[in-house]
Amino acid sequence: MAVKYFQSTVLSNIQITDDIFVMTVLRHGASVSAGQFFMLKCWDQELTLMRPISVFQATEEHLLFMYRIVGQGTRKLAMLQEGDPISLLGGLGNGYPLEQLHGRIAVLGGGVGIPPLSLTARMLQEQGCTVDAYLGYRDQLFALDAFEPYCANIFVSSEQGPEGYRGFITDLLKPESYDAVLTCGPEVMMRKVAQLCAAQQVTCWCSMEHRMACGIGACLGCSIPTSEGMKRVCKDGPIFLSTHLFQEA
Repeated sequence: MAVKYFQSTVLSNIQITDDIFVMTVLRHGASVSAGQFFMLKCWDQELTLMRPISVFQATEEHLLFMYRIVGQGTRKLAMLQEGDPISLLGGLGNGYPLEQLHGRIAVLGGGVGIPPLSLTARMLQEQGCTVDAYLGYRDQLFALDAFEPYCANIFVSSEQGPEGYRGFITDLLKPESYDAVLTCGPEVMMRKVAQLCAAQQVTCWCSMEHRMACGIGACLGCSIPTSEGMKRVCKDGPIFLSTHLFQEA
């Protein structure tokens, strides 16, 4: 299916922590795969750029986005209510290479890098993989129930909160137990995951985050250096092999 720009309708927009919301909108036949994102917009004049939000989950009729309020754009999204219109462009990006993945897979997320790994875990399980989830939080936990149907094991860490392992989620990962590791979250966390995987010669795929203007590769504003030259996060990514991103990995 081709990428498309379309008008949709908000079905719900629920606050689940102090600053994290889950929005459900009508899908209107948009294609989506694990690790892809959509550009969202609910304003006309005051803000010019759409906001990139990864897909949390998807059904035949609905798209779900879990997002954190970090600025003016996401604050506008958080104000949306049932029945409000919203503009979408997507699905965008390359997504995780599901066709290359088999056996036992670890998905490791930190912060708002956690939600898109829920759809990833589901699609991996549907194609016969055994999936373990490693979820790292700063304090408040969220989205745990979205992993339970698809994962054999779920490991949780919290830097400041009372639940799970007290420390970094990378402390719990043993890459040698897996055929591949997929990670999404802060770059410093993904760099550590890449190093751990490289030491055990385990393939690692990283979902990069970068400020985006167009989402379709036209403006070059989200270009990053890789071992294969400059690449656009929105078009060539957001999923990259860790060895193409972190030379020490």
